[in-house]
Amino acid sequence: MIRRFYNEVTLGEAPGGWQVLLDGRGVKTVGGAGQIAPTRPLAEALAAEWRRQGEKIDPASLPLRDIADYAIDIVAPAPEVIAHGLVAYAETDTLCYRADPDEPLHARQLEVWEPLLAAFEAEHGIALVRVSGVLHHPQPAQALAVLHARLVALDSFALAGVDAMTKLAASLVTALAALDARGEEEPRALWQAGCLEEEWQAELWGRDWEAEERRARREADFLRACAFARLARC
Repeated sequence: MIRRFYNEVTLGEAPGGWQVLLDGRGVKTVGGAGQIAPTRPLAEALAAEWRRQGEKIDPASLPLRDIADYAIDIVAPAPEVIAHGLVAYAETDTLCYRADPDEPLHARQLEVWEPLLAAFEAEHGIALVRVSGVLHHPQPAQALAVLHARLVALDSFALAGVDAMTKLAASLVTALAALDARGEEEPRALWQAGCLEEEWQAELWGRDWEAEERRARREADFLRACAFARLARC
């Protein structure tokens, strides 16, 4: 931690958006670029993190700042690279990989996952392969091309949020569905649906509270990344 070095947190307009000002000085990214948020609502959320700091600054309590830095320093210079990496998650998307049809878990996956996956396919005009077991089956090239085009069409801030969500959920479908979700509760429901197998194991064998705490932290990170991406589009 470092000692707080500013008193006033304000916002200033900048080319391309809004910037948080600490005693009138614009916040910069780790890479030294101006941390310019594309929308005022996102800039307000970034400013709120700085306002919440006490006498000492806790870097861990500035997660939106970290995503913004990633968006500017890493995603913006190479969106194609980020998109290519995310499409790889679609090849093994959690929602597409099911238990064997004769296992009870398969019925639960069919009940919870199939409506989400079918709605996603209809929205994007694609068809994805469902797989039972652990052996890999490639997804249709046309479907992957559509998903790649969707990703590269996002601005760097939304893409950074989708990147974080995808890695947390091990599901590009879940991340893009959360980005397009309506209301505040749908992203949480999508996250919880993606945790179906973890919940199934907990119901069968009992709950490990350390694992529950890790899942709760991952959920908070997922929802924060979702909020970041959605605020970037306001």
